Amino acid sequence: MSASSLDTLLAGGVRGRRVLVRSDLNVPLRNGAVADDARIRASLPTLKRLTEAGARVIVASHLGRPKGEPKPELSLAPVAAALGEALGRAAAFCGDCVGPQAADAVAKLADGEVLVLENLRFHPGETSNDADFARALAALADDYVNDAFGTAHRAHASTAGVVPLVERTAAGDLLRCEIENLQQIREPEHPFVCLLGGAKVSDKLGALEALAGTADTLCVGGAMAYTFLRALGQATGESLVEADRLEDAHRILKAAEAAGCELLLPVDHVVAEAPEPGPSRVVAEIPDGWLGVDIGPETARTYAAACEDARTIFWNGPMGIFEIEAFAGGTRAVAEGVAASSAASVVGGGDSLAAVHATGVGERITHLSTGGGASLEYVQGIELPGIAALEGKA
Repeated sequence: MSASSLDTLLAGGVRGRRVLVRSDLNVPLRNGAVADDARIRASLPTLKRLTEAGARVIVASHLGRPKGEPKPELSLAPVAAALGEALGRAAAFCGDCVGPQAADAVAKLADGEVLVLENLRFHPGETSNDADFARALAALADDYVNDAFGTAHRAHASTAGVVPLVERTAAGDLLRCEIENLQQIREPEHPFVCLLGGAKVSDKLGALEALAGTADTLCVGGAMAYTFLRALGQATGESLVEADRLEDAHRILKAAEAAGCELLLPVDHVVAEAPEPGPSRVVAEIPDGWLGVDIGPETARTYAAACEDARTIFWNGPMGIFEIEAFAGGTRAVAEGVAASSAASVVGGGDSLAAVHATGVGERITHLSTGGGASLEYVQGIELPGIAALEGKA
């Protein structure tokens, strides 16, 4: 990664300088409070180094999808409170992210203090990378640090547009750590095992195609497995199937075979009559009137066993409807299989990370990626706009 590092920025001195930090504080809220502070904790190393060096830190982030207009339930105010508590120092909050209110709040900052701006996506200019909005953000800062890997695949004002408009820029510690670990997936040691889950083939088509060409074993789970099984002529009952992606599934199967990649699909299934808590059973073939809600125990053992001799593992996406406890067994078995391996392992995607934490194996995973979509694009070799902007500035 050729972007300037936080070390370089700090070496040049930041005391008294206004440093705009694009963090990823897109955390779940419940009853107006932070329900999971993992992303807040991941942002701390960069913020602590800057505050300890005397920078006047301005934190910018999005939360949810407010679609360009203020929505009180998506305010970053409770996140600012949680961030201050995690930092061990008060984090001020500003009710806007640009304009006079933001400028006044920044002007009041003393060396080593932190200000959290309101949700960037309350303004339509953020996601459209509007030049005026980018200039308004840049006007608040002397320097800029991108530490939000989870949005690095978006060409937004706060990730790309602002970069050429500030004096100095740098990649934060979290962003640099993500790239260094994901580079192992781009250039893996073999055997290389990939586990991909989730609902739709269309959501992960590019990743499936790319990884089928580089992995030694590709394990497919989640609802997207049923599209592959339907393409092979197997019964899928009422399971979610993307009928318009059957040809894509065929193409991926052929590409894997041509590349010598063993593409594994479920051989048994947990099925239910509806995607909700209720009666379920394990079957080898999905009957009419039932739908697949998780990989079966034999499949789970096979997928976990595939990790045993791996040197590199990449996992993104749940194996079933993980949020329902009765249908979480396959995903948790995979989490345990990945953790038990001595391979360099990278796990990304919210549900996969939730499974890792719920299973208590997080400390045995090499890297837990904060960006599901960004990690999928990076391992495909796709240029991420947020990183490209920093490297262009460097």
